Amino acid sequence: MTDVERRTALEEIAAEVRVCTNCRLHQTRTKAVPGEGDPETEVVFVGEGPGFNEDREGRPFIGRAGDLLVKLLASIGWRRDDVFITNVVKCRPPGNRDPEPDEIAACAPFLRRQLEVLDPALVVTLGRHSLESFRPGARISQAHGTVVPAPPSTGATSAMHLALYHPAAALRSTAIKETIVAESAAIPAALQDARARRRATTQAAPSRDGVVATVSEEIVVVADEAPIAVEPETAPHDQLNLF
Repeated sequence: MTDVERRTALEEIAAEVRVCTNCRLHQTRTKAVPGEGDPETEVVFVGEGPGFNEDREGRPFIGRAGDLLVKLLASIGWRRDDVFITNVVKCRPPGNRDPEPDEIAACAPFLRRQLEVLDPALVVTLGRHSLESFRPGARISQAHGTVVPAPPSTGATSAMHLALYHPAAALRSTAIKETIVAESAAIPAALQDARARRRATTQAAPSRDGVVATVSEEIVVVADEAPIAVEPETAPHDQLNLF
């Protein structure tokens, strides 16, 4: 898929999100928040749901949690425009409450289609509700900082999944902030590992006309497979004190 085709497909999904009435959240939203970023990126960040500022502007992660996310990206030499940022639910839950299971289910096809279009190497989930969409039953307190293959059912058919705490939680807890800073420093290493695993699952196969073509096998999560722990890189002292 070309850059233009990806942009077109993502905007078609966004247009559907903006007028969606599939769950009760449309009744109280100001603007739906489809997501935004580089259509050619290898990395997608998936949060939980829009907050007050996001609901007003129609853009993801532009409040205090978004400011922290931008700083985390800057600490590894990235900008928010280098990645794609979206949420599990695309409309703000009233009062910033947790999204309900039926609301997450109503939005799941949008997220799946976005991931199918983007075809990322690495999906970074932020928070427990986003984690649940990729590892049902997992606890964020145990899964944070680990990397496993993303289930093909999510649309990220050959991606790895890194679980992180939500930046909003880091704003409320010094310990969580220190953890997310350290684990964010390991994102580039996780991406390199994801690229290597993607290459390892690619093999040459003859096409119908005898020309060698490249096909990619799906990576399937094995229920008893141990997660790969991301070893946090030691961040420079000034980076650790950016926040």
